[in-house]
Parts: sequence; C-alpha cells; structure tokens
Amino acid sequence: MADPTYNLNGGFKPTMKRFADLSGPDFFPTPPWATFALIDNEKFTGEIWESACGDGTMSRVLEQTGQPVRSSDLYDRGYGEIGFDFLEPKWSADNIVTNPPYNCAEGFVASGVKHSNRKFALLLRLAFLEGANRANTIFAKIPPARVWVFSERITFYPSGVEPKGSGTTAYAWFVWDKEAPGRTELKWFKPGYKAKFS
Repeated sequence: MADPTYNLNGGFKPTMKRFADLSGPDFFPTPPWATFALIDNEKFTGEIWESACGDGTMSRVLEQTGQPVRSSDLYDRGYGEIGFDFLEPKWSADNIVTNPPYNCAEGFVASGVKHSNRKFALLLRLAFLEGANRANTIFAKIPPARVWVFSERITFYPSGVEPKGSGTTAYAWFVWDKEAPGRTELKWFKPGYKAKFS
C-alpha cells in the first residue's frame, strides 16, 4: 500500500521513510550517482552480487567496474533473477553490494557478511549507527571496515517520478571488508558526485 501522504499538493515529497509501492514493498531505486560514489572510492575484485536489484539501476552502475555482476530480487521489477530471498541465500559471491529494504537491514547485514568472500556494502541511513541492540551485536561483533558518509543528500523517489527537491535524511555506505578487519574507519565522500553523475 502506498504512503497516502506521499503525493502532497500535486507533488512528491522526498522520503523520510519508505512505504510499499504497487510492485511490492519498499522499492525506491537508488540514484545512480550514489552508486558511482561507492565504486569511485571502493575497488571490487571478482563478481559483484546486487541482491535487491529492483529495476537494475544499481546493477547497471556496478557493471561499469568491469567486474561481472549478478542481480537478484525477491520481487519482479523486470530485472535480474526473481523470487530470490537474500535472507535465505542459495549462493555466495566475492562481493555483495545493495540498498536493502529498511525493515530487513539487520538481516541483510547478517546474511551479507556470511555470504560475501571479500566485500559487502550496504547503503543505509547514517542513523543505522545508533541503537543499543546494534551496538551490542553488529558493531561489537562484526563492525564494518569503513563507513562512507555522503556530504550531499540522497533523495529517494518511487520509480518513474522525476527527482525534485532534496531529502532530509543522511545516508552512508557501510562496507565490510574481509581483508581489513578491525576497527571502523569513518570517511566522507567529496561533494560533486550528484552533479557529475545525475
């Protein structure tokens, strides 16, 4: 069911939370520039699996790394392997990169860390760093190697809607790196990706 407050006065408000759309729950494609920021700063070797690929927006950017990209999604949005539940995966990959559904983020962390051989990157709200439960589980036991904070705001819109305005939520790429265990390094993307790749 769509958010009844999403269309206000004939326009679309930037998302502070993400509701179901007509094709299945929680589908707001990632603006390509947000994925370009990741691949410009994190190098990936080997296959990349986009495990919540939606309409393929992120997968198409990941293909520009020159690495093979495998795409899957639980719902059919016209791209990738359909009906695949990442919380109960059937395979592993060298790298996993995705923007998970909000209500499954912690499950995606557990599954991604287990089924990635090299790197696992999740696009999450910066506020994912908060919370006593995550502090005692994820960040105490399997902390990311790097957190890349966006200096520009990402605005998520339903598929097919023209992007206008700016979001109010801060986002970051959380990167687990099997070759760089230990403490978490906090980094910032330089401004300019939004203008360069939009």
